[in-house]
Amino acid sequence: MNQGLVQIATDLRNTWIRPEPPPAQEETGFFTDTTLCIGCKACEVACKQWNQLPADGFTWTGHSYDNTVTLSDTTWRHVAFVEQFDSATDSMRWLMMSDVCKHCHHAPCVEVCPTGALIYNEFGNVYVQQDVCNGCANCVVGCPFGVIARNKEDGGAHKCTLCYDRQKDGLTPACAKSCPTESIKFGKVSELREHAKKRVEELHARGETDAYLYGAEPAGEYSPLNSFFLLKDRASVYNLPENPRRPAAHLKRNYLFSFAASLALTAVSALLLGGGERG
Repeated sequence: MNQGLVQIATDLRNTWIRPEPPPAQEETGFFTDTTLCIGCKACEVACKQWNQLPADGFTWTGHSYDNTVTLSDTTWRHVAFVEQFDSATDSMRWLMMSDVCKHCHHAPCVEVCPTGALIYNEFGNVYVQQDVCNGCANCVVGCPFGVIARNKEDGGAHKCTLCYDRQKDGLTPACAKSCPTESIKFGKVSELREHAKKRVEELHARGETDAYLYGAEPAGEYSPLNSFFLLKDRASVYNLPENPRRPAAHLKRNYLFSFAASLALTAVSALLLGGGERG
């Protein structure tokens, strides 16, 4: 009996002990070069296979060869097919892009999570701790890229982990490992940005002056993305926001507006009540 009480006391004490987090590593991420993507969907399949995600997207969507349509709680990599037809030259081109969580440097999902389920791990990746997530879906609303989704079965939020389990063992994430054209490159963010800039310069030298980087640098109120892209058309064509918004950047203004509105309502109420008493 005494041993049982000792064990209970030990368990209660251990509940409040905070283990030391892993030592911080240099930030890692993805650079996705859409000019090299051939739409093979190997990244989608590899992601599902490694993370044991259920198959989906078996319905005919009518959107070219895109059967999954968007990122979701069970699709953490999504290959988009954009068909563009030029009637003037009677020509057509496909823009293909493998979309994924952007692992933002200052992620809105992390800022709005009330339980601390969303964190930055030692590699600087945005990670969901499933045992802490309460399914409130604040992160779903807060993400301007529509990355995170809430699972109907377990009620939790799910998204790309940047293959955290593989990284801890020194392995390349499954999607990048399976990409046959190296459209998806994984590595240290600082090195990926340098490589991406050189790639843009190379394309410009070849006359492809419409190539540019999306998310490699801060844009307005938004932080740089640790998973960024090389695009050849407007961001909205790839279903990406032209100017992503960060809710936390507007908190001060919103608080001031709310405070001013409350003062105005208080003043109006005082005038109305005062006028009624005199009458």
